[in-house]
Amino acid sequence: MTDRTISLLRRRMIEDMTVRGFTASTQQGYIRAVRDFTAFLGRLPDRADAEDLRRYQLHMRSRGASATSMNAAVSALRFFFTVTLGRSDAQAGMTTVREPRKLPVILSPQEVTRLLDAAPGLKTGRHCRLPMAPVCAPRRWSRSRSRTLIARAR
Repeated sequence: MTDRTISLLRRRMIEDMTVRGFTASTQQGYIRAVRDFTAFLGRLPDRADAEDLRRYQLHMRSRGASATSMNAAVSALRFFFTVTLGRSDAQAGMTTVREPRKLPVILSPQEVTRLLDAAPGLKTGRHCRLPMAPVCAPRRWSRSRSRTLIARAR
């Protein structure tokens, strides 16, 4: 196949994204993902099968791609195959990656007291322009997972 065929596929994909109201940055990201997949594949992407997509995800993971990057590529390739090419068979090889969730840091009452004592200007709230009354004068304490938390009274 020639470069003209690739440009026809690209033009068709851009038209499909434009009809659906995708922003310019989303279009660029999707085009980049399909271009990277084509480079990995070494042939036109419209001939790829589910196994090629699975191998591409393994390749991305081995290169150290983040979950966000991998999910963006999956979204782009899913759009390319289902909308632009009208194929639903290729989706079987694609799966999204879960991002590990990070637990928030919860301060104990002693840590909150130390934090507020270390920054005396925060107690009045004048220097940072924040409503500090709920933080400086907690009215109710609640228990959660063996850690004491400050709960704002309403």
